[in-house]
Amino acid sequence: MAQSLRTYFAKLAHYNQWANQRFYQSLSELSEDELQRDLSSFFGSIHNTLNHVLVGDTLWMARFLQSSPPPWQLDSVPFSSFASLHEGRKAMDGTIISFFEADSQPMDFLAYQTMVGEKMNQMRSDLYSHFFNHQTHHRGQCHAMLTQLGYDAPPLDLAYFYREQ
Repeated sequence: MAQSLRTYFAKLAHYNQWANQRFYQSLSELSEDELQRDLSSFFGSIHNTLNHVLVGDTLWMARFLQSSPPPWQLDSVPFSSFASLHEGRKAMDGTIISFFEADSQPMDFLAYQTMVGEKMNQMRSDLYSHFFNHQTHHRGQCHAMLTQLGYDAPPLDLAYFYREQ
């Protein structure tokens, strides 16, 4: 069972990288003003939403790796330009793939603290599912914002990724 879950989550890590590469390529057509324009989404802009995804990924990966997270809040914007955000995204995607290709404990429990200090102990596989779902959820919001700005958004469905494999 652990082997098949490891394979599944590693595949999601590769899908995540694929979707980010396609999406960030589309976003490279936008100006910084368009990326940072408040479009009345939860985090305001595409730029802020993608920062949130990267902040969330960084915090979860610190938990998964049992290392110290940066002192960010979920609405922090540590990457001020699209170029720095894109570089941070590429580096994080590499970290995610490396972790999930090597993880052999998806059925183990992980003890961690929430952002408000609440102690938790949950099954890793449940947390991993949340981790990938969170990214997909917010990429979907950004996808809608991209079309709101008048641009074509690339198809990012998991089925398209599988077809290319």
